[in-house]
Amino acid sequence: MKLIYQGKTKDVYQLEDGNYLLKFKDDMTGENGVFDPGANTVGLTVEGAGKAGLKLTKMFFEKLRDEGIPTHYIDCNIEEATMKVKPATLFGNGLEVICRFRAVGSFIRRYGMYAKEGQPLDSFVEVTLKDDARQDPPISEDALHMLGILTREEYKILKDLTIKISNIIKDELAKKGIELYDIKLEFGRIGEDKHIALIDEISGGNMRAYKDGKYIEPLELEKLLVN
Repeated sequence: MKLIYQGKTKDVYQLEDGNYLLKFKDDMTGENGVFDPGANTVGLTVEGAGKAGLKLTKMFFEKLRDEGIPTHYIDCNIEEATMKVKPATLFGNGLEVICRFRAVGSFIRRYGMYAKEGQPLDSFVEVTLKDDARQDPPISEDALHMLGILTREEYKILKDLTIKISNIIKDELAKKGIELYDIKLEFGRIGEDKHIALIDEISGGNMRAYKDGKYIEPLELEKLLVN
């Protein structure tokens, strides 16, 4: 295997068959030992975090496959904390797409003059650039189009998929009495036809979930959902 990229929470290897292998690490985003799914730095390392993230990713990606949602997922090995995926082309240098059901995190930091902490939002979708140096700035549909990052039609597909996927995840969590406040997704172009598909992961590390008004840590979320 050839190491292609070392990320904050995963390393990426190229396989001989043209696919890729994601190695989930125990590193988590945050600052000063405090977890934050929206952070741009590794803030802490928790033993078992990689496998826990992969267990949820496997569960959700296989659920989405059953729902007919396109993803890059092929299969995974929980014990080795690895996931085999199809190759995907990023939009520019990568985008993050957030779907918000309640106002928390950076939404409150930006719009706190008008928004109240925890107020309901109607599947609010926003796109940010993956750009650590500039703190992942939000970007509009017009800017994405004018800068050649994606077309307006691709933006519509991206937004529709985000809302559909996020609500599937939200419904799954609700079965356990858990409320999804927000979730961060990534997409790429896959296959000869370059269709848009979900990539990366879906785990406690890229969502905020609450039970009885109390935030659930990523490893605890895995226990509640998988066990």
